[in-house]
Amino acid sequence: MHTYSKEFALIAKYFQREVAGTDTRSKNNIVLGIGDDAAIVDPPEDASIAITTDTMVYGTHFDDLVPADAVGHKLVAMNLSDLAAMGAEPTWLSLAVTCPDIDEAWMSEFSRGFFELSDYYNCSLIGGDVTRGPLSFTVTAQGIVPRGKEMRRRGARPGDRIYVSGTLGDAAAALAGQQQTLPVCETQQAQLNKALFYPRPQVGLGQALRAVATSAIDLSDGLAKDLLHVLQSSNLGARVDAGALPASKILEMVLPDPSQRAQLQLTGGEDYQLCFTVPESRRGSLETIAHQLGLDITCVGVIEGEPGLRIELNNQPFSLKTAGFLHFKD
Repeated sequence: MHTYSKEFALIAKYFQREVAGTDTRSKNNIVLGIGDDAAIVDPPEDASIAITTDTMVYGTHFDDLVPADAVGHKLVAMNLSDLAAMGAEPTWLSLAVTCPDIDEAWMSEFSRGFFELSDYYNCSLIGGDVTRGPLSFTVTAQGIVPRGKEMRRRGARPGDRIYVSGTLGDAAAALAGQQQTLPVCETQQAQLNKALFYPRPQVGLGQALRAVATSAIDLSDGLAKDLLHVLQSSNLGARVDAGALPASKILEMVLPDPSQRAQLQLTGGEDYQLCFTVPESRRGSLETIAHQLGLDITCVGVIEGEPGLRIELNNQPFSLKTAGFLHFKD
């Protein structure tokens, strides 16, 4: 089979899906999807489009220990987490696949994980590309947000409380366990791997926060590093209580020492939760949102006027050993 024939066969078998009915606009305002030179979508009136792109490369972001369906799941999750931080509703995905050859069983599992999560959030694959080369995947995700209502990193004000959703540190602990820098048993590793392999983007929370949050960011590189982006965008500072960082029971079990646990939670990354700021006057509204969504949110600090990130544990200054995940290191 010629290379171009293999490309079209892969697209048709694993990624092209029929649109139910004859009205292609019935799902996410898609005028023209996969099968032409470009997709055409028709966004709603009075809406802006949020666009984000993420890449996963074999050997850097995943390896043979990661199940194929988890690669597909996480590729969608990391993009939707970016959209959630903007308060956007995910709608369309484009996927670029680069692979040295086609492993039928692996690609089948990859596409299953990809579509399970994208279908859950009613997000449609509308196009992409397939080419030969080292294994990697790139997704461009688009979402819609009411015009002028998007959340940004810039916008926090002195006195705003800093919140995080969910718990932090499980994914980093899973990676440390795999690398044998953190002693965990087989059962503990399996539990931690769920957070690393199958993160759940906080899409619903992101949209609800548009009414109360002054700034937001998704947690991919570690709370300390990601929060610094928020502070630098407005030339502000923050005080964070490392002892208040929410931890799962499994993380408390494998890292009972609060100092070691806080180091991991602040710098480990891969959480794909949201960090956001809310004025104290809107705390009641925020708690109502969390209750309605059935989500845990935790206040971990406060925005201050003096620039810089100040972290405390037990009312004592707490120093970080690393800055957080870096894509390029010296």
